[in-house]
Amino acid sequence: MKVLVHHIYEYKKGLRHLVLHTLDASFRYEAERKLQIQNIDYIVREVTPSKINLFFGDKECVDVLREIGNKKLNEFTPEEDFILGTMLGYDGVLQCRRYLKLKQNNMNKLSYVPMVKRSA
Repeated sequence: MKVLVHHIYEYKKGLRHLVLHTLDASFRYEAERKLQIQNIDYIVREVTPSKINLFFGDKECVDVLREIGNKKLNEFTPEEDFILGTMLGYDGVLQCRRYLKLKQNNMNKLSYVPMVKRSA
């Protein structure tokens, strides 16, 4: 919970517009209470039954995640992944490289057609 308190501090100081904080699901309600007391917008996404991702920050940023929907991070499209990385403040050029790589990987998956032996 100390890291969560530090993330809240960074957000309140304007260092971040959106925070992704992963924590044990048993701390969910305590974490939500801290954000509610601070009047910080947030959403919770389950990673596993015992682990959650807590996204919090500026309402507009959290609203974008609401629009994307209740997906696991590995289910994001390359575009959604790019948007999230940018909102989290990741390096812009590295996000561009990641986007292009993800986009290329998706294209390779779509264009792959397995060889099927014809029956006589």
